Order: sequence, then C-alpha cells, then structure tokens
Amino acid sequence: MDIPDDIFGESLNLEETHLNEGYQEGYETGFASGKDDGREVGLKTGFTTGEELGFYRGCIDVWNAVIRVEPSCYSARVQKKIKEMDELLFKYPILEPENESVTDIMGSLRLKFRAICATLNVKLEYNGYPKASDPNEIQF
Repeated sequence: MDIPDDIFGESLNLEETHLNEGYQEGYETGFASGKDDGREVGLKTGFTTGEELGFYRGCIDVWNAVIRVEPSCYSARVQKKIKEMDELLFKYPILEPENESVTDIMGSLRLKFRAICATLNVKLEYNGYPKASDPNEIQF
C-alpha cells in the first residue's frame, strides 16, 4: 500500500501557487502593455525627428534654389556650410534609429543650421510643428 504524500501539501503551497500565477499573469500583461507603450513612444519620437529633418531639408532646398538662380547671392563660406549640412542630412541613418551616430549627426545639423542662419542674419529656428489645439501658438 502506497502512503499518499502529505494530504495538506497543496493547501500549504496555495499561497506560493497563487503568487506564481499572479506573477506570470502580471508579466504577460506588462509585456503586452510595455510593447504598446514602446510602439507609441517610438512613433512619436520618429515623427518629431522626421519633422525636424524635413524642416532642415526644406531650408537646404530653398537655399540651393537661391544659389542656382543667383550663384553670387551667398558667400563661398555660406555655400560650403549649406553643402556640408546637405551631406550631414544625407548621412543621417533614418532607417537605423539605434545607430549611435544619430545624436551626433542631429547635433551637427542643428549647429550648422544655427551657423548658417547667423551668417545670413536670418532669425529662423525649428520649434516643432504647432499644435492644432492651440491656434495662439501658430506664428505668421
């Protein structure tokens, strides 16, 4: 005749069983929630980065259009800075957000942009896209 294991064994391990089940359920829920939150933050960050890069691209395109129409409009130094900024923008790893050079290139772009604006004596700066909910933030 087999002697059954402790008949109260399951009752004594009830707390540990519930703790493990709760932990597993919480882990799965947290993992799904974290994935959703990460996606949302990634989309927002990607959008704002793309928006800023687009702003710089637009400025470079306008400056290059002016240079094509009137090559002597800007000094050789300014034209060189515009070309360097264009090259930096081209080198920006858009499809590799985890690339370590992203912050360095963005910092260099911002610096070049400020230098060009200061040299041209233009008060241009990127403040982000104005929010539609607050029409007072839109500047003309």
